[in-house]
Amino acid sequence: MAEHVLEVRNLIKDYGKFRAVNGISFSIPRGQVIGFLGPNGAGKTTTIQILLGITTPTSGAIQYFGKDFIEHRVESLQRINFTSAFNTLLGRISAYQNLVVFAQLYQVPDATKKINDLLSYFEVTQFKDLRYNDLSAGQKTRINLIKSLINDPEIVLMDEPTASLDPDIADKTLTLIEELRRDKNLTILFTSHNMDEVTRICDDVIILDKGTIVAHDTPVGLTKLIPNAEVRLTFDSHRDQVEKYLKEKQYSYTFENDHMAIIETEEKLIPKLIFGISKTDIWITDIEVNKPDLEDVFLQIARKS
Repeated sequence: MAEHVLEVRNLIKDYGKFRAVNGISFSIPRGQVIGFLGPNGAGKTTTIQILLGITTPTSGAIQYFGKDFIEHRVESLQRINFTSAFNTLLGRISAYQNLVVFAQLYQVPDATKKINDLLSYFEVTQFKDLRYNDLSAGQKTRINLIKSLINDPEIVLMDEPTASLDPDIADKTLTLIEELRRDKNLTILFTSHNMDEVTRICDDVIILDKGTIVAHDTPVGLTKLIPNAEVRLTFDSHRDQVEKYLKEKQYSYTFENDHMAIIETEEKLIPKLIFGISKTDIWITDIEVNKPDLEDVFLQIARKS
């Protein structure tokens, strides 16, 4: 049985009469990357602040490494870390000096070597003496990631680490995260509004809405919450025959032109649709199937809220 690095049980946070987090429970096995998603105001940030010890929960229990977070707060914080595209370090000192400060806070042994190794790993050694405020967004992201790894954490909470980055830098950042997970067996709680990123790197996904967990599954499993798919069928002629068949079988459809029908059906019924049309005199020249993805699931939940 996999060891759980983090366990959350019935976590509640009230602000007066407003309940920001409504009794959520989840756990993260060692070495897993868990997506933590939800519309704005869903309770993600509040939950992360509680998990970092910044905010005190109204009730509920948190365990890191099998130990109660409140009773073993200092020990737990020494073994975890946090990074966010929205958090900034000290702007008037250099990137290297910032890292020295955090290394001292975490009492990192042989801090100079540790910092230099991480600077090299993230390919930012040449920028280490620049003031933090003078770095580009991509450079700041990498320095923030280095800060989050300075203490060799066993779990890192990542709050939209690639937000506002150019696509190339964002891709490189995700690649580095994948390497860290593989090389260090790092556990990650990952928030993002980019569903392609979540699909790429996350083993499981938790979706919050109004402080409550409304879905928890693999990215592929979550797409099954939307059963329908769209089939774009291109044929050489005989639109009347295609339309007759679709009407008889009571499919939902539209025609983009005289040679293309867009048909909505359950994903599991697509083979039946194609086989049925192929038995007529219609010559199908192209088939394109558009299945629901994680973006569709997220939008459906967001719009309901």
